Formats: sequence, C-alpha cells, structure tokens
Amino acid sequence: MRRQKFEQTAKWGAVSTRRRPLDAWGAPPPAGDAARTVWPMEIWINPACSKCRSAISLLDAEGAEYTVRRYLEDVPSEDEIREVLARLGLEPWDITRTQEAAAKELGLKEWARDADSRDRWIKALAEHPKLIQRPIITADDGTAVVGRTDEAVRDALSR
Repeated sequence: MRRQKFEQTAKWGAVSTRRRPLDAWGAPPPAGDAARTVWPMEIWINPACSKCRSAISLLDAEGAEYTVRRYLEDVPSEDEIREVLARLGLEPWDITRTQEAAAKELGLKEWARDADSRDRWIKALAEHPKLIQRPIITADDGTAVVGRTDEAVRDALSR
C-alpha cells in the first residue's frame, strides 16, 4: 500500500488539498515518460453535492492522486473556465445548471447558444459559479470529464 501525504497548497487564492504518493525518503516518485506532458488531476466540487462526494469516494477507492478544488470558494476565472471547456470539448451552455435560481434570474434559457454569445456565458459562469455543472475532473492527459456517473469518473482515471 502506498503512503500518501496530504499537503496544503495555495492555489488561486484558496487552499486545496493534494494527495501524492511518497517514496521511502518522503520524495515524490519520478514522473513517468519525460516526453509525455502530465496534467495534474483536479476535481471541481461542491461538498454539499452527493455526485461530488461519490466521485471523491471512487477516486479514493482507486488510489488516485488529485487536487480538490471547492469551486464555490475558489472561483475559477473566465480563462480557467475557457481552459476546462477546451479540455472537455464542450461549450459553456453544455456545463451550465440552467435550473438554478441564478440561471432563472439571468434568463439563461433565453440566451443564444452560438459563438457570438460564448463569452457572455463564460462570464456568467465566472460570476455565478453555482451554475457550473459538477463535478468536473481534469484528467492527467489534458482532457476533462463531467463526473456525474461512476463510468465518467472511471473514464477520467483511465486517461
């Protein structure tokens, strides 16, 4: 069984917990193939969300290394949302929780879903992070998934 150290790291102005395996001397193991870009796995969660808690439980059961980002406290910037959308291969309206009160107040269901409206959607997600679908898991290969099912979480782990 591998040992894990829990370290606190300042990230985007908030504290995240990162789990990483350590060797016998307390150092992280070397990163596999040096030619491969390794993206750290991160999961954006709302701790009150049962889907998020389920995803965390599955990641833990599989011994995954990841960073937890409580995105309601550590709000992603517009650029971070753009990056995650690129990794997901989705548009902002695809990851928007349109049934939330803020979405109804903004009238999001009536907003255009086209290239000209993309920045408006991203701005709304950054200003109202509760509208972001959860959990979002960024995989080690530079992709991401919306981990609402066990299959999606396992997909992220297999990348």
